[in-house]
Amino acid sequence: MAKSKKKEKKKFKISLNFVLIIQLAIMLSVSIVTTNTVSNRTRESADAHMAMTSEERAQVVLNHIELYERQLGDFARARQVTDLLNKVNDEKNGLSGDELTKDVKDMSVEELTAIAQKLTSEFGGSIPSCEGLWIGTWDTVVLTHSTSQESIGMQTRTDEALLDELREKMKSKGNGVYNAGIIKSPATGNQIVSMYKAIYDKNSKPIGLVGLGIKTDGLINTLDRISGANKDMNNAKNKEKYSKSELRNANYLMLSSTAKTYLFVPDKEKINQEVEIPELKELCEKYGNNNTQDEGKVEYKVNGTEYVASYVYLPNYNWLFFVSAPVKEVYALTNGMRLFLIIFGYVLLILTVVFFFISKRQEKINQKLISTIAKNSQTRQSLNTAMFKDVLTNANNRVSFAMDMENADVSAQKPCYFMMFNILGFSEINTRFGNDAGDRLLVRTVETLTEVFPGKTVYRTGSDEFVVMIPSEGGQPAPDQVMNDVNTAFRQLMVPEKIENQGAIYPKYKIAVIRRSGPADTSVVSALKEMTNVRGEATYGMIDYREM
Repeated sequence: MAKSKKKEKKKFKISLNFVLIIQLAIMLSVSIVTTNTVSNRTRESADAHMAMTSEERAQVVLNHIELYERQLGDFARARQVTDLLNKVNDEKNGLSGDELTKDVKDMSVEELTAIAQKLTSEFGGSIPSCEGLWIGTWDTVVLTHSTSQESIGMQTRTDEALLDELREKMKSKGNGVYNAGIIKSPATGNQIVSMYKAIYDKNSKPIGLVGLGIKTDGLINTLDRISGANKDMNNAKNKEKYSKSELRNANYLMLSSTAKTYLFVPDKEKINQEVEIPELKELCEKYGNNNTQDEGKVEYKVNGTEYVASYVYLPNYNWLFFVSAPVKEVYALTNGMRLFLIIFGYVLLILTVVFFFISKRQEKINQKLISTIAKNSQTRQSLNTAMFKDVLTNANNRVSFAMDMENADVSAQKPCYFMMFNILGFSEINTRFGNDAGDRLLVRTVETLTEVFPGKTVYRTGSDEFVVMIPSEGGQPAPDQVMNDVNTAFRQLMVPEKIENQGAIYPKYKIAVIRRSGPADTSVVSALKEMTNVRGEATYGMIDYREM
């Protein structure tokens, strides 16, 4: 009999060991899966941040270039430019000056040149980072120059082939600007963006040109002012602000895909030199003269340091723009998270074994159960809030509105006002200023409506639309009072929202008000939408009001 009991005890012991092995295997598997999942997600997040940064900075480059192209176009339309070129062209060709006004006919070329030179100097002085603004004949003889008097009278294209090439490219742009890209200035040696625009007479015949050179230092400085790259980490303020950013030691690179040369590079000695990094050179060969915008990621090594770069290809100028940073910094969070989870997994396994053998394991289980019940209770409360509240603005959501409509007591004796405030062009605001700025506008809208209509329920019934419900009884509030409050809210909502380094958002709204005297349901939202779509942008004091 004693022998039988001994066998049973041994069998039970084996059973416990088996359970422990199963438990350890499960915990190890969970730890491995969790580690891989979190590591991959953090790596994807880092890549997405790099891609977003490169896209934003590439757009800054394009906006910068387009701004100067517009400025050159504005200069080209000045009367002083066309008067001088028409006069010079007529005298050169022995024409009578039919294109000229009487006052210009009576003036000499020297007088018109002096007037045009004054405009050139003043206009060029108003353009940031201007290396030189000038007016030239169709043969590229300089007539006026904003910064270099020595250049006046010089011909910038003496080679016939180069002159013909420039003329054809300017004519191919019609009334637009021909951008020659980033070059080394023959006059100063500075790296500049060079652009030209042809000037035509009334018969659409070219009579001259205007040119503009912009120092790329201005563009670099603009990019440097934006957080994310090229920051001086020796600066105490920058170190405190960006020390934990994965882009704290990031740099900008820009390559010419056709010439395979550096346009922007931290080592300024390499500017306009051929790209020597194989991976970057392959990208130049891949895109060449491709006319389709593209983006991607590339990893390469320089002097033993591995870098990862997110790039955007700009087909208008055949440029490859990069935001590049050391791999160990970009993926520092990924590697740190992997190490943390590995350690956490081992600790968890050890604790599992320890807890299995301690005498009070049942008590621990009970405590864990109590904790789980409490967490579940909190989760239920959070889910309940999430079901009826908009997380971003804390306004009631569409589900809450539908349930309130089912229980609403609306009748001829107790009419109810419904008003809709719809942000006009909200998707464009998100595109231009970013989602964070759009979120701030949504929150501010709810805060304003809550302030103007205290104690009344505000609902977010769509991504950019909000509805306020105001019950009434005994004729109060009156329609005039309600409309006055609506106009007050509208006036406050129209206050511009300042966005750092991007200007300000000038919000516009579509607004409609309904006074419902019969049973109400969710169709009220459709009726309000229809009214706002018909009326369009709201005008102060003229907001659409209907009784239903």
